[in-house]
Amino acid sequence: MFRALNETLEAYQRRDPAARSKLEILLLYQGVHATLYHRLAHWLYCHHWKFLARLVSQWSRFWTGIEIHPGAQIGRRFVIDHGMGIVIGETAEIGDDCLLYHGVTLGGTGKDQGKRHPTIGNNVLIGCGAKILGPFRVGDNARIAANSVVLSEVPEDATAVGIPAQVVRIAGRTTHYADEVDQTSVANPTLERLEALSSRLELVEKLLDAQYQAAREGADREKRAC
Repeated sequence: MFRALNETLEAYQRRDPAARSKLEILLLYQGVHATLYHRLAHWLYCHHWKFLARLVSQWSRFWTGIEIHPGAQIGRRFVIDHGMGIVIGETAEIGDDCLLYHGVTLGGTGKDQGKRHPTIGNNVLIGCGAKILGPFRVGDNARIAANSVVLSEVPEDATAVGIPAQVVRIAGRTTHYADEVDQTSVANPTLERLEALSSRLELVEKLLDAQYQAAREGADREKRAC
């Protein structure tokens, strides 16, 4: 238990430049508190103390603003940056070395039974405000850009962007940790399509203007000829 806690604190130190010491992280970081509460709640849940498990998870939600269902499975070195507004559903599974920012939802669509929430692979980064909805897998080393809405499977090493999210890049593996992704320079496929449509519309307008002008000149020539 203490080894796992130390690994988690080291992961926070590695990924948060504002973290100055393990003691500060342990005492003041709500992501660590939510994870520790969840470990207890999950143990109770697995041992069929489900009311107590939900009680612990709701207490954690009250104090941290992070809601993790006790049935969710979370791997090692899990890091939550800021964390307010995160929601993780009952059948969600999260691998090792994952990083979540605030406002993330690992939820369901309301249409599925049994396994209803996503499975997140190892070393995945999920940007702030992203929503991943449904019982599919997000592959190892994937990156989900901020405010994306993911409704289908994301391959390994892929970057998904947009609403609904689309894979815009499948790169080589990162050196080790997914937080090295540059979230500000990824392409937005929806914006690219809108820009392409705008360019085509401008071209059509120019062609129509040219045809209209040619028609007017032709009409003027006919009048003068008469």
